[in-house]
Amino acid sequence: MAAPQKTFIPLENNPLVMTQLAHKLGLSTDLVFHDVFSLTDPDLVALLPRPAQALLFVYPGTPEAEEFHSKQYDRESEYDEAGDKPVLFYRQIITHACGLIGLLHCVTNPTRSQIVPASDLDNLIKQALPLKPEARAQLLHDSDILEAAHDAAAHMGDTEAPPRGECPDYAFIAFVKGSDGHLYELEGRRKGPVDRGLLPEDADVLSEQALKAGPLPFIEREKGWGGNGGFSCTVLANKFE
Repeated sequence: MAAPQKTFIPLENNPLVMTQLAHKLGLSTDLVFHDVFSLTDPDLVALLPRPAQALLFVYPGTPEAEEFHSKQYDRESEYDEAGDKPVLFYRQIITHACGLIGLLHCVTNPTRSQIVPASDLDNLIKQALPLKPEARAQLLHDSDILEAAHDAAAHMGDTEAPPRGECPDYAFIAFVKGSDGHLYELEGRRKGPVDRGLLPEDADVLSEQALKAGPLPFIEREKGWGGNGGFSCTVLANKFE
C-alpha cells in the first residue's frame, strides 16, 4: 500500500460534530450520535435510545496500547475481500483520519438503508463495494468531497483544532453488528474486520454481551497498565422522541 499522502486535522469524538458530518454526507436526519457517559453503569446505559446501531469508541494510544495493537496486527490473517462480507471495511491511508474512518464504518454498515439516495454517502458506497481494500482506501484518499466535509467538521468541536500534522495520541474504533449477526471491531489500521462473536438476535451494540466482547476489554487493559482512563464513546441511534 502506498505511503500516506494526505494529512487531516483530527476530529473530536463529539456527538454534534459526528452527527453534522454524517448528515452532511447523506445519513438520514432520524439518526444522531449520542454521548455515552458510562459503559458499565446499567442506569446510564439505559438512558440511551435503542437499538444502538454502532459505537464509536476512542481509546488512548499509549505505548502499551500500541505494542498490544502491533502484536495483534502481526497475528491477523491477510484480508483482501471486495464487497461487504459481512461488513464494509475501510483501511486508512490518510494520516489523522481515524475519526472519519470510524464514522464511515458506523454509518455505511447497519444503517445503510437510512442513507439518502444519490447522496455523497450513497455514491461512495456504490463505488467502494466492488473494490478490494487497497483500492477502496485510495478511493477515500482521493475524494475531495470527503476531504472538504472532514475539514469543516474538524473546526466544529468544543476544543480548538490542533494544527494540521499534530494529533493527540488517541485512536477511533467502530463496533457494529454485521449482516451475519456478529459483532465486528472496525479500525482502519487493522488488516480487516475483527470478528468478536455472534450476538443474540435481539442484542445491539450496547447489550451486555457486545460491551464485554467489544470496548470493555480496552478499558480493562488500560487499567492494568495504570493508564489515565482517557476514553470516550458515542453511539449512533435514533433521536430522542
